Amino acid sequence: MFYFYQVKEVLSKSGEYMFGLTRGLTKLQSKPAQYKEYAIQYIPAGKGCYHADFGVFPFEGPVLLFATPLQTLKIDTSLPEQSWMLRFHGDFYCIEYHRAEVCCNGLLFNNIYIEPSVNLTINEAREFELLLSQIVQEFEKENPSEIVIRAYLQLFLAKSSTIKMRTLSEVAAQNQYDQPMERFRVLVDEHYLLLRKPKDYASLLGMAPNTLTKRCNSYYKKPPSHLITERLILEAKKQLHLTRKSIKEIAFALNFEDEFYFSRVFKRFTKVSPQAFRDMTGISVVADSHM
Repeated sequence: MFYFYQVKEVLSKSGEYMFGLTRGLTKLQSKPAQYKEYAIQYIPAGKGCYHADFGVFPFEGPVLLFATPLQTLKIDTSLPEQSWMLRFHGDFYCIEYHRAEVCCNGLLFNNIYIEPSVNLTINEAREFELLLSQIVQEFEKENPSEIVIRAYLQLFLAKSSTIKMRTLSEVAAQNQYDQPMERFRVLVDEHYLLLRKPKDYASLLGMAPNTLTKRCNSYYKKPPSHLITERLILEAKKQLHLTRKSIKEIAFALNFEDEFYFSRVFKRFTKVSPQAFRDMTGISVVADSHM
């Protein structure tokens, strides 16, 4: 028998979902889904492909898969019943405010250049399973403590970040970097506001557009056109969540002709308007420091 159940969740006073765990089958297996919270999928075994927006990432368990709010997600595999989905709202735990403690913003979340996954050893998988069981045990108490649950979440993220940083260091040490593609990443970060066509970057790199497409697909698991668009939308999401700028101000900062065109582009990618994204994800507690 295949089990599916929802562990108790943390809700805000207004009834908004703040934190929760789901074990077993998820709707990501049957069709693409979006969550307004940060999401982490723990898969203890098996192989499959993880679809996150434009990217398609092969994986093999034990593994952790990460997603930022309102990414379009899908998993191509049959998940074992020991799989877990952990979700948390930015108002429950702000990854930008706690950047110094967990270093996960731009590493596990909000990074379009590296795979949104952390491969685990058997011993590491057991450590995460223990953490998940401790969260469940806290939920099962008569008066669960949000402070304790938040502390477990922080430890979960900190451990994930440590493993991810070690993995990236090992890849660098093995000289597995594609230097032109690393240069492409730098160029996109520098010019995405003005240069939005792959041929522009191919010219800067001194290579044919087709060559750029092939190498980008191999290295980043997505074509250059998608990477450029993702970079633009990532910045839009950051400004919507981390600042109190108006939609018009953000559109201007991102070099759109007006807020209406910006809204159309943003909605085409995320399925929601900029205002709806802000309403669902909230404005970060660090927003005032960005004013």
